Amino acid sequence: MTDKISEILLNVNAVILRTKPPFRWVSGILSPIYTDNRILMSYPKEREFIIKSFIRLIRKNKIKFDGFAATATAGIPWAAWLAQKMKKPMVYVRSESKDHGKENLVEGKVEEGKNYIVVEDLISTGSSSMNTTNAVREKGGVVEYCIAIFTYELEKAKNNFETANVKLLTLTSFTSFVKTALKKKYISKEQLTHIMDWKKHPEGWVAV
Repeated sequence: MTDKISEILLNVNAVILRTKPPFRWVSGILSPIYTDNRILMSYPKEREFIIKSFIRLIRKNKIKFDGFAATATAGIPWAAWLAQKMKKPMVYVRSESKDHGKENLVEGKVEEGKNYIVVEDLISTGSSSMNTTNAVREKGGVVEYCIAIFTYELEKAKNNFETANVKLLTLTSFTSFVKTALKKKYISKEQLTHIMDWKKHPEGWVAV
């Protein structure tokens, strides 16, 4: 499944590898990879495969849950499709509370004691997932799992999920993706080595 998901991300340009010139993130970090999984919304066949893959992932891990909690905004469509398919409730958590009306941070109703799976499209540092997890827990909900399409496998994310006692499950990962990219000749072996160096030290990585 990881290879197929990686192929989809490559084919629709949801994830792009580029070392010359590299991408610059908002944080200022130079990176050989850029991810925009929102583009998947425009591809019905690929979108359906990803939704079915999420369901298989949930069932494979025998997760007992009562609903989905999406990160805003990227996790919302995936949680909505999953909630519809699996006939489960859904909520989503804003990046910050509204400054008008009811000033909601959480949209939808979190049932106290009910178990929610956090849904995200991309895991970089994990901060959005932690924001969603904390908001659901503050409302009395339970969060034990987070699912996502893709993860950069950064150490900061790993630490955040471990600290929050949340298990992260993804359809594919940085390592799997770049290996598929090499196999499909999107990158060379030399580029692979350089790209993998970025994952080890993203802040200090230097483009060549």
